Amino acid sequence: MTHQVSHPVVLVHADESCLGNQNATPSRGGASAFVEMHSDAGIDRKDFYLSSPDTTNNRMALIGASKLMALITGQIGTRVITYCSDSQYLVKGMNEWIHSWKARSWNRRGGPIENLEMWQTLDRAAAQHRVTFKWVRGHAGNPKNEYADHLAVRAAELQTDSGGLVKSGWDGWILDQNRRGAFANFNADDHFYDITRTPSGR
Repeated sequence: MTHQVSHPVVLVHADESCLGNQNATPSRGGASAFVEMHSDAGIDRKDFYLSSPDTTNNRMALIGASKLMALITGQIGTRVITYCSDSQYLVKGMNEWIHSWKARSWNRRGGPIENLEMWQTLDRAAAQHRVTFKWVRGHAGNPKNEYADHLAVRAAELQTDSGGLVKSGWDGWILDQNRRGAFANFNADDHFYDITRTPSGR
């Protein structure tokens, strides 16, 4: 089957984790992304993750997104990106809030913008690409979102960083899930092309 996609295209499923995020004590956090890129040979899959010893879910969502956008720019170049995240804070911010903030010279009604410098960093990084931010419900049976969650939780727990885009562990993870009876009928390649195909679908 010949698949038509927007070129050059990247599909990202991102997540973040903050251990004890509701507690008053410092919380270890992690952010991750499962990155899929179309090529003539098929789909190239990479993982990305980072961690912080004292953070929040919202901060990790912003940091993870901006770091990934910068990595894609530096290592791959300008791309058409579909960025899927279960963080409404991130998705609403990039799709709605940020436009009014910028129109008011990075001010908002009702007080200062929380995490202002992080929003500005993400805005600059995302401007290098054509990005669509898409909200997905967390823990709702989307295996790619679940895989990103797995990466983020592991990064938070172990306080590890990938150091860039690295070979993905997706194949082993989904095989293990299949053995447990989960996601048996999920085809990762079809899912990629369903989301990234050209509007005509031809």
